[in-house]
Amino acid sequence: MSMEWTGCRPGVVMHVRCPERLPGEVYGQVLEQLGELSPVVQALPPTAALADLRGALRYHGATAAHLGDVLRLRTVARYGIDVRVGIGRTITVAATASAQVPHPGGVLAIAPDDTADWLALLEVEDLHGIGPRQAATLKRYGIDRVGLLAELPPVTVQRMLGGRAGRTAVDRARGIDPRTVTPRLQPASTTVRHRFPHDVLDGAPARAALLGLVVRLGAELRRRGQAARALTLTLSFAGGPQWEKTRRLADPSAHEDDLRLLAYQLMDAAGLQRGRLTGLALRGEDLIDAVLVAEQLSFDAARQARLVAESAADRIRARFGPGVIGPAAAYRSAS
Repeated sequence: MSMEWTGCRPGVVMHVRCPERLPGEVYGQVLEQLGELSPVVQALPPTAALADLRGALRYHGATAAHLGDVLRLRTVARYGIDVRVGIGRTITVAATASAQVPHPGGVLAIAPDDTADWLALLEVEDLHGIGPRQAATLKRYGIDRVGLLAELPPVTVQRMLGGRAGRTAVDRARGIDPRTVTPRLQPASTTVRHRFPHDVLDGAPARAALLGLVVRLGAELRRRGQAARALTLTLSFAGGPQWEKTRRLADPSAHEDDLRLLAYQLMDAAGLQRGRLTGLALRGEDLIDAVLVAEQLSFDAARQARLVAESAADRIRARFGPGVIGPAAAYRSAS
C-alpha cells in the first residue's frame, strides 16, 4: 500500500518497524540491509530504525516506496522478518505512517503534498509522539482528530499538556518536525518510565520509584556498552501538565551510584508540590560508548564494593531476566 512521491522533496525519511524485539545480532542484520539502501541510518533499537533517503533516491534512481519494498523483500528472504515501512517528509510523518501499516508488513509512503490531509483524518493517539494520557486529555476537550489539534493555537494546547509537550504536539500535528536522521548505530538517548497505579502525593513512593528507574537505566546503558553525559527527569501530574529538567553528570557514567545522585538532585529540584504525581520518566542523554570513558582509580572501598555488586547483578539479570534483582525499596514501591 503506497502513495507515490511527487513534487519537491523537503525531506524523505524512512521509518522501519520490526515485528518484535529482536536479538542484537538479528537487529544488526536488519540495519545492514537498511545501510545498503542509504548511508544515513539511525538505529532505534531494538525494534525500529530511521534512514534519510534523499541521496538514496538519486543514487538508486528509484522511488521511496520502491526502496521500502526492496527492504521488505530482503529482510523476509534473508531473515524471515517482515517489516513495516513508513515514508514521509519528516520523522514524525514517517513514524506515524509505519504504525498505520497492517501486520505483518507493508509500505506506506505519504507524499509531501498529501501530508496535511492524511494526518488530519487520523485519531490523535495515532500521531507519533502522542501518548495515551495525552490523547485522553485532548479527547476530554473534544479533540479526537489530528486535524483538530493542528487547528488549535499552540498556547491552548500548552495549557492542556504542558508547555513543551503542547508546543511539540501542535507542530507535529501540522507536519512540522525539525529533527533530522543522525547516522548512529546506537541511540543518543534512552528512556525508562514508571506509571503509578494511583496518584501519588507522598514523596517517599516517588523517590522509591525513581530509584527503580535508576537501576533500570543503568542496567540498559551497561548492556549496550554506553554511558550518559546527562539525565533528564520528567514528572507527569494528574490533569496533563509535566515538569522536566536536565542536568549533566560530572563525568559520563552508567553506574547506579552516579546516576542515583544526580536523579535525586533533579527530584529535589522539582519540590513535588505542584499536584498529584501520576508517573516518572528518566532519560539518559548525550550517550557515548563506554570504552571512551576513562575509569578513575578509586580509593573508596564502599563504592568499589557497590560496583562489584552491580556487575554481579548484571550477570544475574542476563541469565534470569531484568526483573529478578533490584533495590528492596524499589520492589516495595511496586508491590
